[in-house]
Amino acid sequence: MSAVTADRIALVKEQLVAAREAALISESSVRNVETWLDQPLYAFAIPEIVEHVEQAKWKELDAAFLEVLPFGTGGRRGRMYPIGCNRINDITIAESAQGLADYVRELMPTEPGLKCAIAYDVRHKSRHFAELCAEVMVAAGFKVFFLEDYRSTPALSFLVRLKGCHCGIMVTASHNPPSDNAVKVYWSTGGQLVPPHDNAVIERVKRVSKIERVPFAEALQKSDVIFCAEEIDRAYVEAASAQGFPGPRDAKIIYSPLHGVGASAVVPLLARAGFKEVEIYGPHSETHPDFPNVPGHSSNPENVAVFDAVIQHAKETGADLILATDPDADRMGAAAPVTTDSSGEWKTFTGNQLGALLTDYLCGSKKKAGGLSAKSYVVKTLVTTEMIRKIAQSYGVRTEGNLHVGFKWIGERMDEVGPEGFVFGAEESHGYLVGTYARDKDGAVACMLMAELVAQLKAEGKSLHEKLDDLYWQHGLHAERLINLGMEDGEPGARKKAALMATFREKPPAMLGGMPVAASLDFAAQRALPERKSAKEYAWPPKADMVILELAEPGNYLAVRPSGTENKVKIYLFACLPAEQLHDLEVQKAELEQRLDALSADLAGMLKTL
Repeated sequence: MSAVTADRIALVKEQLVAAREAALISESSVRNVETWLDQPLYAFAIPEIVEHVEQAKWKELDAAFLEVLPFGTGGRRGRMYPIGCNRINDITIAESAQGLADYVRELMPTEPGLKCAIAYDVRHKSRHFAELCAEVMVAAGFKVFFLEDYRSTPALSFLVRLKGCHCGIMVTASHNPPSDNAVKVYWSTGGQLVPPHDNAVIERVKRVSKIERVPFAEALQKSDVIFCAEEIDRAYVEAASAQGFPGPRDAKIIYSPLHGVGASAVVPLLARAGFKEVEIYGPHSETHPDFPNVPGHSSNPENVAVFDAVIQHAKETGADLILATDPDADRMGAAAPVTTDSSGEWKTFTGNQLGALLTDYLCGSKKKAGGLSAKSYVVKTLVTTEMIRKIAQSYGVRTEGNLHVGFKWIGERMDEVGPEGFVFGAEESHGYLVGTYARDKDGAVACMLMAELVAQLKAEGKSLHEKLDDLYWQHGLHAERLINLGMEDGEPGARKKAALMATFREKPPAMLGGMPVAASLDFAAQRALPERKSAKEYAWPPKADMVILELAEPGNYLAVRPSGTENKVKIYLFACLPAEQLHDLEVQKAELEQRLDALSADLAGMLKTL
């Protein structure tokens, strides 16, 4: 595009003001667009901004400039778009790297030999963004350890720790749609940024007025960028395989990387663990940024539809287990036959069910090996099933469970409490970790442990679903459901999101699903209504935009929070029957599903009034 004159820019600013007055674009978007028009850093984007204004693309501008893309539960993540501070593009990626570099250098002004680890997954422009980040970090005085091919997020966390890096950058949007990309930013622990570092980096990002870069090829030639994928692959498999346990290995496994990077970690790890019959599901084996053979292009093991075709293939081939990981292989999903007959009915597992199964397997295996002590603990988030706590308690293992959504909090808690006692970390969205080699969830090691568990159960003549029923009989029947409320882009979606949270916070319903609402926990105000009896009864985690409504029936509750990775609000439903009330598991499973249906129906009616 040709250069834009000052007079034309002035006219564009007048049009922006008029559009704001006509409620076509939000005030914050106008302010951010004007910043991009005025500051030299964004000069490259001026022609495109002008074109958007002159073509009255107000909706696109509003969505792209509504806010400065924050650090959510999974880094700075969003839809790719050539312009906009609320979109993923060259400037927001480069700003993120520059802000990170500035913060680390400011925090460690005398630290010699600053180091940064960088990796990327299969998404559109991921390699480009990774090289861009490397160019910025090298210009800022960092040596960059670079995984030069598609690799998993846990491999990046492992690399940060192995090489003693001061920070790390993973270019991935995890399980988001193909339109998205992101940077997950890591601290020297190998965990994602948590307060105060996350907010401090964003503040440095906002202050960035100039971005320095060293061409990638030049940095590579001078060894300021070091390719290390082969070395890290070997060391990662060594460290991750050490988290397994001896036992049977007779299990036929079908693995789907869902078009992502997972085969680079899962396949060698299963082989190292001794599994001989591992098949990569062909239609999902190609690394592809559009996830073409996955239903709805939703490459997410939480999406049960991704297992449909694989289950049919598993029935035909006599498999014992299906495993799947998301595009950056930090999440694991699974499906298995309901009985030991692999040609019969198959069902998938929720993230909560997998967490419960793995908690029991790990605690039981460690106890048998003499690996549990008074210091042993598991970690879960507030929206992850309480069944994990009950299982851990039965082994004398305590639970650290008062954590917000996001595996970064699990990694942080490991280091706060002491990693030597860490047994297992789990979150309901299919994220799991064992061992201390990383500080982020690892789909590959979770696959290995699930394979071990299935092989053990096969030797006992039991299916994975039958084992889950055993746990229900012992610890109570638990059922969970997730409701995702998608929001439109821009100011309208932001207003609806705020109104929804305000309703739950200020005017919660008196009844839900036929049960009275007994208490409301507001994690933003750190306020409980009615008040808790003592301060010790509820130790508030850091403030966050979440509300939990406790129902009169113990173990039944719901949590509401805006997603930190996608433009939606998430409502988590929890239903429970204590073990002493169980008499017919299948009938009572149906009863709990009906309870969740009633809760969902009441919520749907409530949401229609907003």
